[in-house]
Amino acid sequence: MSQESIQQATHDIEETSVEENDNFFKRLFSQKKILFSFIVIVFVIVIGIIGPWITTHDPNEPYFDALLHPPSSEHWLGTDNLGRDTFSRLIYGTRVTLQVATIAVSITLVIGTLIGLIAGYVGGIIDNILMRIMDVLLAMPSIVLAMAIVAVLGPSLRNAMIAVGISSIPSFARLTRSATLSIKSLTYVEASHAIGTSHIRIIFKQILPNIMGTVLVYASLNVGIAVLDTAALSFIGLGAQPPTPEWGTMLSDGKDYITQAWWMVTFPGIAITIVVFAFNIFGDGLRDIYDPKTTER
Repeated sequence: MSQESIQQATHDIEETSVEENDNFFKRLFSQKKILFSFIVIVFVIVIGIIGPWITTHDPNEPYFDALLHPPSSEHWLGTDNLGRDTFSRLIYGTRVTLQVATIAVSITLVIGTLIGLIAGYVGGIIDNILMRIMDVLLAMPSIVLAMAIVAVLGPSLRNAMIAVGISSIPSFARLTRSATLSIKSLTYVEASHAIGTSHIRIIFKQILPNIMGTVLVYASLNVGIAVLDTAALSFIGLGAQPPTPEWGTMLSDGKDYITQAWWMVTFPGIAITIVVFAFNIFGDGLRDIYDPKTTER
């Protein structure tokens, strides 16, 4: 096969990858569960954006004449132990929680994908060093690693974002590395090496587009994990600090009043459950789209 033929074949494969990505959204909403979860996610995001315009009270303003009041026409979801409006705090908490989860997943996505690509593509001693570091980090559960990082950096919302993002990098990097190794061994990648295609072009034009399905699935599932980890850090006092309205902090405030004021923990708990459930269903739908066996069925 001539060099021109190899170049043309490689170009056709790259174009096919682009066309498959263009058809992604057409396949995305072909499943009802994906459409349902997507609507829920969009609704939650919209609530987080327009939160300040739909709340009925200042989320941090105490009403001392309405301590632990149950849901009513004045306070739709009741008040907490300081008389703060639960509905307003829940709406504001949506923005805080999604912001932290999004930034944390972005940290994981960028750094984890880069480490996995480099380790899988370069191989050798670089691969061994990077993967042994990831193995050390994987020895601890993600939430324990996040707690250790926050303990070093200090408790704050910003440090919680960093900690949750870093704690998920090892598993993401190993997943990306495995996907990279499977694509790296294909014939068209070897042909690209043979004709002198640059490593950067091979990585970002041939390997990365073909592992994006795996990356997107894991990233969407990781949003739910990030929401849970963020809430857990805030619950134990290592994340958002009072009086910031965050779902984990609201659960922490309400744990001592669960028998007196059930609404203090019920509504933040439901919010966390809905968001995590929606992102998990969305991630499962993405997995079905990129699974060849599912596609054949």
